[in-house]
Order: sequence, then structure tokens, then C-alpha cells
Amino acid sequence: MNLREYITIDPNKRFGKPILIGTRIAVADILNWLGNGMTKESILDEFPELTEPMIHAALFYAATREDHLGFAS
Repeated sequence: MNLREYITIDPNKRFGKPILIGTRIAVADILNWLGNGMTKESILDEFPELTEPMIHAALFYAATREDHLGFAS
């Protein structure tokens, strides 16, 4: 998957967080919604500017960076 097709980092949008191109929706927003029980379908209904491949790109982006996350024990 070519993440550059879907995700960008712009210091002038969302404080430089990775966002989905053409939106102000951050990768973290997608993760938060899914983590709180929203389905892909409900996200797509709520945010028609998103596509299923955009959600998959957000998940893939987060997965490739999971080794950079720190968790307290």
C-alpha cells in the first residue's frame, strides 16, 4: 500500500499530525473511533469524505509505527 496516496503530514493542519488527504481527519481519529466501537461502515456513514481504502491506510500507517509506541507497565 502506498501510504502517500492517502496520508500526509502538514504542520498547518491538526498540529502536524498525520491526516487523511483532502480532510482534516487524523489517523488518530480513525483509531479512536474504531477503538470506541464504531464500525468502518458507521465511520463512512458519518464522514462521507472518507473511503474504505482511507480507513485501511490509517490502520496500516498505525500498524507500521506500533513499535514506536511506549506503554507504561
